Amino acid sequence: MDEVVSLCKRRGFVFQSSEIYNGFSGFFDYGPLGAELKRNIKDRWWREFVQGRSDVVGLDASIISSPKVWEASGHVEQFTDPMVDCRETKLRFRADQLFYSPVKMEGGGDVLCHVCVQEDSEDNMAAAAKAQAKKILKKAGTPLGQNAKLDPFQFKDLTQAEEEELAVIPSPASLLPTLTAPRDFNLMFETSVGAAADASAAAYLRPETAQAIFVNFKNAQSTGRMKVPFGVAQVGKAFRNEVTPRNFIFRSREFEQMEIEYFIPPGDDVWQPFHEEWLASAKKFLLGIGLREDLMGLDVHAPGGLAHYARACTDITFRFPFGVSELMGVAARGSYDLEQHAKASGKSMEYFDDETKTKYVPHVIEPSLGVDRLFLALICSAYAEDEVGGEKRNYLRFHPSVAPVKASVLPLLKNKPELVEVAAKLHEELKKRWNVEYDAAGAVGRRYRRADEIGTPFCITVDFDTLEDKCVTIRDRDTTEQRRVPLDEVAAVLQKEIDGF
Repeated sequence: MDEVVSLCKRRGFVFQSSEIYNGFSGFFDYGPLGAELKRNIKDRWWREFVQGRSDVVGLDASIISSPKVWEASGHVEQFTDPMVDCRETKLRFRADQLFYSPVKMEGGGDVLCHVCVQEDSEDNMAAAAKAQAKKILKKAGTPLGQNAKLDPFQFKDLTQAEEEELAVIPSPASLLPTLTAPRDFNLMFETSVGAAADASAAAYLRPETAQAIFVNFKNAQSTGRMKVPFGVAQVGKAFRNEVTPRNFIFRSREFEQMEIEYFIPPGDDVWQPFHEEWLASAKKFLLGIGLREDLMGLDVHAPGGLAHYARACTDITFRFPFGVSELMGVAARGSYDLEQHAKASGKSMEYFDDETKTKYVPHVIEPSLGVDRLFLALICSAYAEDEVGGEKRNYLRFHPSVAPVKASVLPLLKNKPELVEVAAKLHEELKKRWNVEYDAAGAVGRRYRRADEIGTPFCITVDFDTLEDKCVTIRDRDTTEQRRVPLDEVAAVLQKEIDGF
């Protein structure tokens, strides 16, 4: 993960927000290459699920809406995370991201102490817990022997701890039992609208994009002339005041979502095929933009782990460097949201079916995907190392459709006007369609490496033969193979590779 974070900073993908002021926790800025990659991700998703389908229309709703929206949806009362504080260090943690365990010698026996570590991969948590146990016992005057072996840790998250257990569970910050009892913490950012600063002016930055789709259901359906089943898609910012933002851009306080609310007829025997269809479409899309299938998985939520309104939910997971975590969710949400807004607003959310001549409140399938998480997953999928010409090469194997820079145009020599003229003209033509770089600095091999490191799929070299045969050399990033292509066919060749047609 350190290599990924370092690459993102060094090559201009992601910077810490307000870095010159030592950063601002939970917020990130996307640099020149990061801005391009994010835009390409969103464009590909929109083309796939909105422009590429006749049953989905788009929406771009405001970030701040009436606070009544969030009261009706339950966010004001229920959108919380369990939080604990360390009374000694004043640090704050999410209780469900802290895991505690008793410490016993191998074979059982008395409890030596307790440990408490932050959520991580199983191996990392075990290593952290063992190191913590050694520190606690050494401080207590009963150090573990060098060859001492412990029973496997039995981790539970802190929300499951009984009151008497909390009295002995150490804070991961102080290594003393200084944690407060878990309490609910609302994740919504509150703001004020208008000149007044009292309770009547209170509003919220949206914690999700979905609710705007629900409150616009009738507007989108009628103006889009849509018939159930149909979907409404939206890409936009959302904000959550995470207790402990972590793992780089995976969990931050400001992020972007790509969501669809797909409205279907009600009925216990209706939603399953739609749910499966959207799950298959989601996986196909993710593979199509370059995610590694060997790093992907599925997590089917058990009935006891579902939200109170949900019929089913399946997450597409991804194995990040810090462990397997949710990347995208496909949920069957029932009719809960539309019914809540109908009840709170007094406005009907019923749909009239022309074929059956019946009215009903549609149910919903929700495919939801975070732009920032997909951004990180794409970089993790693309990061590769190999050897070219006896030298180690680090490069990003982005799919051409999402690569921040599609091609780099290289005149063989920068001090030969005849080569520079042809290369500059080609660059001007290509950049009308794609983000294309012009690079004339240094040896060609070094320019290849620069392009490889940022994931540029193609390097186009203008050499002396170009002046004779009107062809250029196109080098493939992944295979390093080169082929000669006529100048007037370069755009068509790139379009085929980038757009697939």
